[in-house]
Amino acid sequence: MSFSRTFPLKQPLRKLQPHVLVAVVALMLAFAFLGARGIWDPDEGRYTNVGLVMLDSGDWLNPMRNHETGHWTKPPMTYWAIAASVGTFGRNEWAARLPSALSYLACVWLVWLIARRLVPGEEPMAALAFATMLLPFGASQFISTDFLLAALQALAVWAYIESRAQSSQSGRWLLLAGAAFGMAFLTKGPPGLLPVLVILAHRTLVPPRESKPLHVLGAIAVFVVVAAPWFVAVIHAQPDLLGYFLGEEVVDRFASDDFNRNGQWYGWIVVYLPAIVLGTMPWTRSALRWICGLPREVMSWRDHSRRKEAEADVLLAAWLILPLVIFCVARSRMPLYVLPLFVPIALIVARWRARSNLPIPSLRMLSIWVVVLIGLKFSSSLWSTHKDASEWAKAIEARVPSPPSEVVFVEDMARYGLNLYLSAQVEKVSLADSSDGPFNPQFDSTFLSELHERERDVLYVAKKGRWTEVERVAKEGGFSAVRVGSPYRGRIFFSVTHESDGG
Repeated sequence: MSFSRTFPLKQPLRKLQPHVLVAVVALMLAFAFLGARGIWDPDEGRYTNVGLVMLDSGDWLNPMRNHETGHWTKPPMTYWAIAASVGTFGRNEWAARLPSALSYLACVWLVWLIARRLVPGEEPMAALAFATMLLPFGASQFISTDFLLAALQALAVWAYIESRAQSSQSGRWLLLAGAAFGMAFLTKGPPGLLPVLVILAHRTLVPPRESKPLHVLGAIAVFVVVAAPWFVAVIHAQPDLLGYFLGEEVVDRFASDDFNRNGQWYGWIVVYLPAIVLGTMPWTRSALRWICGLPREVMSWRDHSRRKEAEADVLLAAWLILPLVIFCVARSRMPLYVLPLFVPIALIVARWRARSNLPIPSLRMLSIWVVVLIGLKFSSSLWSTHKDASEWAKAIEARVPSPPSEVVFVEDMARYGLNLYLSAQVEKVSLADSSDGPFNPQFDSTFLSELHERERDVLYVAKKGRWTEVERVAKEGGFSAVRVGSPYRGRIFFSVTHESDGG
């Protein structure tokens, strides 16, 4: 199969060439105020913290949330990216968010390249649609695994498309697809392979002119070479990790609501419907129009004379629908899970607008929307929230004479983002014994066992409502809890001394 040029090129914008316009818009949206907002816990803080622990310890194999406890919920690719960025550009919010911003730019570029095959002549429209959609824009300013995953999956699908379009070079393109899938697997595990289902469905409905099994085997071999070594190494060191990965991180996330992520039967409506409808703004109408016309396109598939024209629709429909069905069936649901689907949605928008002979919006309208998006980004940097680790860092620095080497949260949400600002280990401990398993426990240890480590320069944080209990547990262990400064956001900062130290 080769994707043919279906739509004619439109006239370029009067003031800017399309590729210049796309580059300017994407770069502005990616980098304006990228470091203006503090790191927000729990997600941004957690991912940043693990990357920093890797960087500080020099252990790039084992993801750790502190020097005592591993963090195995995700493979290491995102942590590697954050650690490399911070190691290169310094310990700041801009560097921590740079991998997300670069992944966003990579997706814009890949949408352009894919549009050359699926929507020829509409490359600027497709790239602009992705760059200016609300959800991709917002996600580009947020630290998570999802944008890196979206970029790697888009790279894999683009390589597959090129392998079909350039049959003489199909082997090389499939090797690239295998490598991209390997890195996607290292980013988020099995969900990184969802586009494989799309490719299989497309190959079934639109068989290639020439089947080359050796090329497919080569792609599989490259995938194994890229993805397997890390898993083999960590499971060899800790054999029980295999059961944890397969059980909790695959089966439980798919089939149970143990992670409290909208696992109700209607959870997919609550999470994914607004994520897609609002997240595709200002292009929602175009995407919905294409979806409404999809049954007609499916029916046209029966007409052999129109099959070649409909081949791109088959791929786009499979790319959007198959992963979305799996996301809806799975009982762990979060809005950013569908972020990779915005690549085919942007292509869908461009394809529908081309069929409807709709031009690229005027420079004025586009400028207004870009200003709105940048304004939203700036406004978020002014929003005061208890999740902002930079505000917690300022509160701590105002209350202690010197930065602590460790901050321990007692029966409270750990602000892992503090590691970026204070270069301090962050721990979370329980007042009573916890029955957590060996991997990713809720608490690193108990409060009393943490006290018995007798570490220096440790600052403790507890809710006001637990202060009496904290004092009692410390006293029973032979320690004395001493308040440090005034409370902050309903929390008490305190240090601990042992009776033998004269406390």
